Amino acid sequence: ESRAANASNKEINIQWYIPSLAKPSNDTETKVLLLYAYNTKPVKISNIKIFSSMSMFSGHLWIPLARVISLRDKLSNLKHQVEMLMQSSESLASASEPTSFLGQNETLKIIPSEKAEMNIAKVHLDEKTEEMAKRCLSEVKALLSVVPVMSLSLTEIPFDITLQSIATLEEMFDPANGCTITEESLFCWIISLFH
Repeated sequence: ESRAANASNKEINIQWYIPSLAKPSNDTETKVLLLYAYNTKPVKISNIKIFSSMSMFSGHLWIPLARVISLRDKLSNLKHQVEMLMQSSESLASASEPTSFLGQNETLKIIPSEKAEMNIAKVHLDEKTEEMAKRCLSEVKALLSVVPVMSLSLTEIPFDITLQSIATLEEMFDPANGCTITEESLFCWIISLFH
């Protein structure tokens, strides 16, 4: 029986494996296995027995569960901060537009396509949020770097911060789920850490 699998141009798939949570005899920390696979060109698999590709890569990393949970919490806080920044900038923008045409019982509604555009729009970070982002991304770098790096602290953010990119990172570090990453700049940064 032939099975087909397709992947878009650039895509990373992340899965987590959580081994039995039975406590080992010694007090070693619980680790989870991050499994990743990515492609750098479109892929179509029609027969897995004869498939080979120079544009597909995979690997795994053992990561302490406590650090994954801690990072996910920090990314959740960062996402909340980015949402607040977006709301305050929307409030400023709508305050500068005349609203006299709205009736007393009418409200300004956001069309779903506009909401999707807002999620992928670059967010202008304030100093506090930028520092939060740098700390979170430095920790992502520390957890995913196969080879230990001398300087793990980031001095600049390596991709455009959007609500979608932060939500994707938060999803990526949820050990109960997997995720797929297709955003170009986030994709490029993450695969650079795997090398």
